This record gives sequence, C-alpha cells and structure tokens, in this order.
Amino acid sequence: MKRLIIGFIPLALIATFAFRPTSTAPAFTAATKVNDVLFALGDPVPKWFPKDVSAENIQRGKEIILEGRTTAPDGKRSKYVSVYYMCTSCHNNVIEDPLLTVSNPQDRLEYAREHQLPFLQGTTFYGITNRESWYNDDYYKKYGDLVEPAADDLSEAVQLCASECAQGRPLVDWEMDAVLAYYYSISYTLSDIGFNDSDAQRFATLAAADADNSAVIAEIKSRYSLKSPATFEEPPYDIYWDQLNGKGNPENGKLVYELSCQACHKPTGVSDVVFGDNKQDFKAMSRWFDKNNWWLLQVVRHGTHPAPGHKPYMPLYTTERMSNIMVEDLKAYILQQAGKGS
Repeated sequence: MKRLIIGFIPLALIATFAFRPTSTAPAFTAATKVNDVLFALGDPVPKWFPKDVSAENIQRGKEIILEGRTTAPDGKRSKYVSVYYMCTSCHNNVIEDPLLTVSNPQDRLEYAREHQLPFLQGTTFYGITNRESWYNDDYYKKYGDLVEPAADDLSEAVQLCASECAQGRPLVDWEMDAVLAYYYSISYTLSDIGFNDSDAQRFATLAAADADNSAVIAEIKSRYSLKSPATFEEPPYDIYWDQLNGKGNPENGKLVYELSCQACHKPTGVSDVVFGDNKQDFKAMSRWFDKNNWWLLQVVRHGTHPAPGHKPYMPLYTTERMSNIMVEDLKAYILQQAGKGS
C-alpha cells in the first residue's frame, strides 16, 4: 500500500523516495510541500494532480497564468486562453490572508495594504492545490449545473474559470497539466502553515512507518482552509441603509478604491471604464447615489454581465471577499472626494 502511494508523489520527490526501504524516513524539511507530505502519509493523490512538475512545465503554467499563453511542447506559441482577461485580473498568486484558516475581508484588505497587493474578487492561487473544494457554496446560484464537476476537481474548476469567468476557451491537456504544475509550485509548504524542521522530521518518521496516519493528516489540514467560503448575499436594502447609511469610514474606503476598484478600472486595466483620482471623476460617480442610494452595493453583490459584442464584465464580490460595511466605506470615500461628505 505504501509503495503504491509513493509511486504517485510528484517527480520532484522521486529521487527522495525511489528504491528506499519502507523503514527509511523521507527527507522532509519545513520547506517541503504540504501536498508531498500528505501523500507520503497516505492521503490519496487527487485525480487532477499534475503529471509533470518539472521546472520547464511549471514555467509554461506560470506564463499561461501571468501572460495568457506560452510556448507549447512543440515549440509553437499557444493561443491566448482569453483575449479579455488574464488569470491575475481576478486572482493573486501569493498568500493574501494573514490567517490561513479565516476568511475575513477587512483583515485581507489591511494585509493587501501592508504587502502592496490588489484586493480582488477571486481567491489566491497560492495554496489552491491544498484545497479540496472549488466553486463551492453559493457559486451554483451563478453557474448552475456547471459547478457540479468543478466542485471537487481542480482541473474542472480551471476549465470553468477559463470558459465562463474569463470568457475564453477551454485548455487543452498539456496546458492544463502545466497550469496545475504551476499551482503545485505555489502550494503551501510546511513552514507556511506553521510547522518547523522538527515537525517535518516527525512527519517523515511517520511516513516511513506502516501505520494509520489519519490523525496527523487531520492535524496538518487543520492549519489551513480546505475551501474558500462563498456567500452570495441579496442585500436587504432598507435594513442595510438604516444601519449603515452615513456611517462609512472614508479612510478605509480609500483602500478599497485604490486596491480593488482601480485594480481593474485604470488606463492599463481590463475594464474600459477608468476610475481616476480627480474631483470630477468622483462627482460623476456620486451622482449615481442621487438616483439610487444602493447602486454601489448592487454592483458589488451582483457584478455586471457579459453582453453581445462586449464580453468583459465585472465579477461579483462574495461577502467573504468584501463586506457590506466596506462598501459603505467606499461610498463614504467617493462622496468625500466629490465634496459631498465629511
């Protein structure tokens, strides 16, 4: 049983495990990938896990994520996955939560400010291979039956994101394996989730023993979220307005505006609508509040939709990605800069 599991460990670890007797502990350190430790301990290898994690394949995947295309194994340039978005239009590729077990939008915003990160609708790719669910919770409300294969298969989640979210095309097999290899390269290490070299050696000793390691597997997985929670809220506008109207913090709203809105609404962004920093821009936005006090909350919670001849759209924010009070903070900042607020 142990030999079969080890046979599926990524190529980067084959040299570590090959031809070793089961009584010999693998060489784990705090820098070892959590995926590799879990597989060695007996956790099943997912069917979507990449077959080739060579540096060359990881680089291909990185280029697809960051640039939208790469050089294929036959030496030819691949087609863009999407002509409208890059993956990083909606997703970071570094840690974005100060606590990996908690999804708190205000904590994430402050972390984004400290580390100069965009504050985006999608969850980070960092650690995505450590999750066990994608397009979970309320995503069925937007995508219906399309979420069923994507809920527990990362490769299917990537295809749904490429085809629907990015308004692009499905990835072919070699592209998918490259993207998954890149995701593996930015998966959690033991040190990312608070374990040190001594812990790593303990896990290595357990991996070498012919024993049930379910308890230690659970211990490791308790250090990070196995999914990114997603709640689609239909705001109770009257209650919301009574509770929050006029109570926003413009200083916090400035962070939302600069790290979130302007991540896309800028001259080099994916949106064709530019949000500037001059008073006239803010006055134009503020006039919408005269027509509909809740327009900003509506856009945040519902996003916009692709239209014939204009496929770019704005994805919605779940409550875990932006809270109601943060939307009110953003409104307060817009009104302040327009000369209508405190």
